[in-house]
Amino acid sequence: MRFPRAICFLFMCFALTGALCARGNAQAALLMENADGLSRTFDPTGHEAVYFARICAASPTRLRRCRPGEFGVVIARYKGIARYDWLAVPLVPYLYAVEDPAAVPARVNREIVDSLREQYHDAHLMSLGVDVPEGGRVRRGWNQLVGAAYERRIYAFQFETTAAQDDAFIAWMNDRPNLSHFNIVYRNCADFVSDVLDFYFPRAFKRHIAPDGGITTPRQVAFELVRYARAHPEMQLDVLKIPQVPGYRRPSRGNASVSESLILTGDVVPLALLNPFLAGAFVADALAWGRFPLPLKQAQVLEPDEITQLAKGARIAGNPRGRGIHAQMASVENQ
Repeated sequence: MRFPRAICFLFMCFALTGALCARGNAQAALLMENADGLSRTFDPTGHEAVYFARICAASPTRLRRCRPGEFGVVIARYKGIARYDWLAVPLVPYLYAVEDPAAVPARVNREIVDSLREQYHDAHLMSLGVDVPEGGRVRRGWNQLVGAAYERRIYAFQFETTAAQDDAFIAWMNDRPNLSHFNIVYRNCADFVSDVLDFYFPRAFKRHIAPDGGITTPRQVAFELVRYARAHPEMQLDVLKIPQVPGYRRPSRGNASVSESLILTGDVVPLALLNPFLAGAFVADALAWGRFPLPLKQAQVLEPDEITQLAKGARIAGNPRGRGIHAQMASVENQ
């Protein structure tokens, strides 16, 4: 009979369309964060985190699938806040220390930022413990978890994941020990993000002896993700820019490699006095391998009132998803 066959065919079309639509939205993003504060001068490598649209925080130390209306979670490694290896914070508070994007101030000062952070901490972060320090300019504390966009500019490299991958990642993170063994050389924030990306794209992300003497940096991991996406266009990689909210700090500084950082901070000069061959090696490393070209100039700006587009995986009006990432990288590498 033709009628039942037509009905079955129609249902199959609906199912296939639904699967394609679900796959057409980016479900995760690498967040490459510029250097801020003292690190802007002494260590301009910056910070790195990873964002998931389907995954939310049952608590700062435990993950779950998101419910309708939730905007996902940012997960990052810090230097032993409450002795945890990683902590999870919802997207909007992580960026702006508020829960409603409409409440993000257009301009801030220190008093406003401190007040917003303290309110969110008292409402949602007390489970970390009453003895966890707030942190300051030198020793950082729980204030790193909220209001990141008041401190620095952030680039979001959106990419595709599947629901099955996200469920497996939740189980993996919840089951493994969450105890800090932070080390700036081999267990830093970029190492954590590299491990997360390797979970989703096995054997694609690994430590390199060169450049940077084997130290993983945020810009290096972002470059590897972009390079991997060029060979796997199904990832639908796209780059967005989350501006630094003005008024609180000086504009943040772009992410640098380790070898480039030695040059920018002037540390290469005393190193040259002690060992000119080693200093020359770092300079050569910076020129030959440490630039890590990225398509940042083409990134579209994502303002606070548009930030939930990250959770929806949609593109801002007038800018289709995946716009020219291959051509952008080709033009950058030829510069």
